[in-house]
Amino acid sequence: MIALAPQPTVRPAPAGHHLTSVVSASRLNCFHTCRLKFFFRYVLELVKSATAALFVGKAVHAALQQWSTARWRGQTHDASSLKPGFILNWVTGQEEEPVKWEPGEENDQQDKAWGLVEMYLRDTPIPAEEKPEAVEVRVDADLAKHGLPTLVGIIDLVRPGGRIVDFKTSAATPNAEQVVHRNETQLTAYGLLYREATGRPESGFELHHLVKTKVPKLVVSQAPAATEGQLTKFFRLIESYVDGVEREDFVPSPGLQCASCEFFNECRAWNGGAQ
Repeated sequence: MIALAPQPTVRPAPAGHHLTSVVSASRLNCFHTCRLKFFFRYVLELVKSATAALFVGKAVHAALQQWSTARWRGQTHDASSLKPGFILNWVTGQEEEPVKWEPGEENDQQDKAWGLVEMYLRDTPIPAEEKPEAVEVRVDADLAKHGLPTLVGIIDLVRPGGRIVDFKTSAATPNAEQVVHRNETQLTAYGLLYREATGRPESGFELHHLVKTKVPKLVVSQAPAATEGQLTKFFRLIESYVDGVEREDFVPSPGLQCASCEFFNECRAWNGGAQ
């Protein structure tokens, strides 16, 4: 059993044997959405410039991590104390992951990102005095007893009592009926990781969507703790993933998701693996 506390973000290297010895919710989702996209991203490790939307999401996420960490430490955590860190992260983030901005786009997107942060600080359902149980913590779960690889993940926030929170930015208001279903793989993974870390089940989940409408808004969706049925489904997803990767079953899945795929051109040029 390990103690949960703020830790730096550490992600496993997606290469070689790690593809089948270590798995994460993001890898599972990518593989089961489009196996060819998984091939480009994790096998060939093709690197693409960050999109404006992705960069904004990361900047907002970093600010909310700073907010959560400050509360955990009992430090000041209002908008004025967070903005210098937000600005610094905006600059250093592009040094690590350059963004191709259109003329005049960067300032507009930075204002929108900070507007989302201000909105969240104003509308969050989390009391200012509430001390988190964990912030941005990396957890491993050894699933060998199930004949499966090690599960890894980073949990955004755990509220007292084991309530797991995940922050997301969205261009449109999420459908309340669909959002929990679409995020079931990620939430189940977090539940397993929390149980591994603490020895007790999570009490439930919260998805905090910061919506980038003209007037930014917060939409909170809640879900109960993972059920045995959801755990079984999750294990089957991992089994299918391992089997497919070992067989090098990397084929495209054309659909609506192609419109926003960073590997669209590579996919169009793919010839089925013929030499």
